[in-house]
Amino acid sequence: MDIEFLHAETILKKYKQEHILRFLKRRSAEEKAQLIDQIHSVDFEQLIEILHNKDQHIEDNSATITPIPYEDWDKYDTNEQDAYTQLGWELIRSGKVAVIVVAGGQGSRLGHDGPKGTLDIGLPSRKSLFQLQAERLLNLSRRVSKYIPWYIMTSPENHQETVAFFSSANYFGYPADECFFFQQNTMPVLDHEGKLMLTASAGLRFAPSGNGECFSSLERSGALADMKKRGVNWLFYYNVDNALIKIADPAFIGVAASQNNPIASKIIEKMNPEEKIGIFCLKNNLPAVVEYTEIPNHLLQERDHDGRLTYHVGNISIHLFRYDFVEQHADTELSYHLASKRMDCVDAYKLERFIFDFFPLAPRMTLLMMKREEEFAPVKNKEGEDSPESARKLVLKLQKKEALKDDQ
Repeated sequence: MDIEFLHAETILKKYKQEHILRFLKRRSAEEKAQLIDQIHSVDFEQLIEILHNKDQHIEDNSATITPIPYEDWDKYDTNEQDAYTQLGWELIRSGKVAVIVVAGGQGSRLGHDGPKGTLDIGLPSRKSLFQLQAERLLNLSRRVSKYIPWYIMTSPENHQETVAFFSSANYFGYPADECFFFQQNTMPVLDHEGKLMLTASAGLRFAPSGNGECFSSLERSGALADMKKRGVNWLFYYNVDNALIKIADPAFIGVAASQNNPIASKIIEKMNPEEKIGIFCLKNNLPAVVEYTEIPNHLLQERDHDGRLTYHVGNISIHLFRYDFVEQHADTELSYHLASKRMDCVDAYKLERFIFDFFPLAPRMTLLMMKREEEFAPVKNKEGEDSPESARKLVLKLQKKEALKDDQ
């Protein structure tokens, strides 16, 4: 019995993961070597700490939550809007802006076999989400005679398929050397007893560890160094499943650059207390997002004297990060959140970090209120609310509105 096996056996016994040994002993030499490598890659002490913190978790009622200040685009006059927009165009034209899309998810919940970005939401053009976004980038690039670098964060489960989809479509007309594909980090999946889970082929099951791994994944992949070489100052961040995304919106970039805070975010008015989006607020006087599942009910329902929700500043995951902030925090250790998911008929824990966990690290943020119907059409569910159908209707409605505007 070789030393590597004995070492793996010692680790598994020490951390009460002996169930893995039964599978390890039955593997071929090649499979055994791969599984042993996976075992050695796991930080078991970190897993113990995460599980311990879950068990020890007590709701922090001492945190002071207050409303957060924000800007409203529609309250700027025409001259201000034009000035901000021109500043944004100048930054794009001078190569100071890059774009990152978080695209590690699969479309299985939507009944789609493939990466979510390859989904056709049923538009007459039959274009995928990726193609809609690529064409938006092409339009911007042509207007400034300069291509905007596009960083596409995939996951191990959809990376090859995503790259192949772009390649087969000739990158939708976008230059291949302006598309930088990289994979986000992963963490082991645990059952509710804290045991490592296995795949069908008896390898350890790993899952993408959340969009909060974005900065470290950029650094590890070399994407961050690529941005530095290009002279990028601002990184525009968005989720692949927003069918209305205005990629690298010059108006938003101009407002963010004029205030020059480390982070800027687009926001929308939260429609009702039950809407499933997080809210921006100040938590102990620092910018934060509180998820809709974690908002205390009395704050969720609270209204001001005009009947408006006190906490109405909705997060739609459209952000701008200053490059120096990303570089500074690429190695910052954020806490993991445990999300219980159903996997292979078993309740399991996925370990995730969230991009908004970086927000309290910025002393100030710029928040810009925009019109929901022009910014946000998420594709989360197979049918009903936030589905391909609802997103398609919003896209077609906006296209019709813009066509009428062009005709006037």
